[in-house]
Amino acid sequence: MPSVQKSRAIQKTRRRERRGRIYLLGTLVLIVTVALGLYVYASAQPPPIVYAKLNTPQGQIEVELYQSLTPKTVTNFVNLAKSGFYNNLVWHRIVKGFVIQTGDPNSRNGYNNSTWGQGGSSQTVPLEIVSSLHNNAGYLGMARSSDLNSGSSQFYINLANNPSLDGNYTVFGKVIGGMDVALAIGNVAVNSQSQPINPVFLTNVTISSSP
Repeated sequence: MPSVQKSRAIQKTRRRERRGRIYLLGTLVLIVTVALGLYVYASAQPPPIVYAKLNTPQGQIEVELYQSLTPKTVTNFVNLAKSGFYNNLVWHRIVKGFVIQTGDPNSRNGYNNSTWGQGGSSQTVPLEIVSSLHNNAGYLGMARSSDLNSGSSQFYINLANNPSLDGNYTVFGKVIGGMDVALAIGNVAVNSQSQPINPVFLTNVTISSSP
């Protein structure tokens, strides 16, 4: 009789072990299913929109940046802004009815205008051309040298539609507020090199997730 009881006890133990394995497997399947569902949901969501505020003595220019379309250019711009790179730089190139341009560290605090337009950051980004983005009035473009992939820190704001620039420069944002400020900067007096006679500053650039 004891052997029969022992056999039944072993069978009960085995059944409990099988149930335990089944429960464990079911739990793992559930966890994987939930994790996969969360991943698919997150992947389907649009990437967060990035905004920048370009602060100047003339007023603030609010910009929406196209993170999803031009990720390398926007990431570079955001990192530079957060590091304070854009603090107290001159809008060193001003062409009325065309563009205003800034982002050259050589222009910081408005000294030595003989080198304005020649500087950049230590990082470069490749050309990111998006067929749906154009150099229309209010759009931001990344300046560069003759090398297509030499975008760095200098950028410009189109003051008018400039289709001749399309395909040659990365368009990575758009002015959504303060275009009157950009146009006012575009109207200041300049010298023969399109430099402002009295320095016009980009005080700083702040980044946010909301306008």
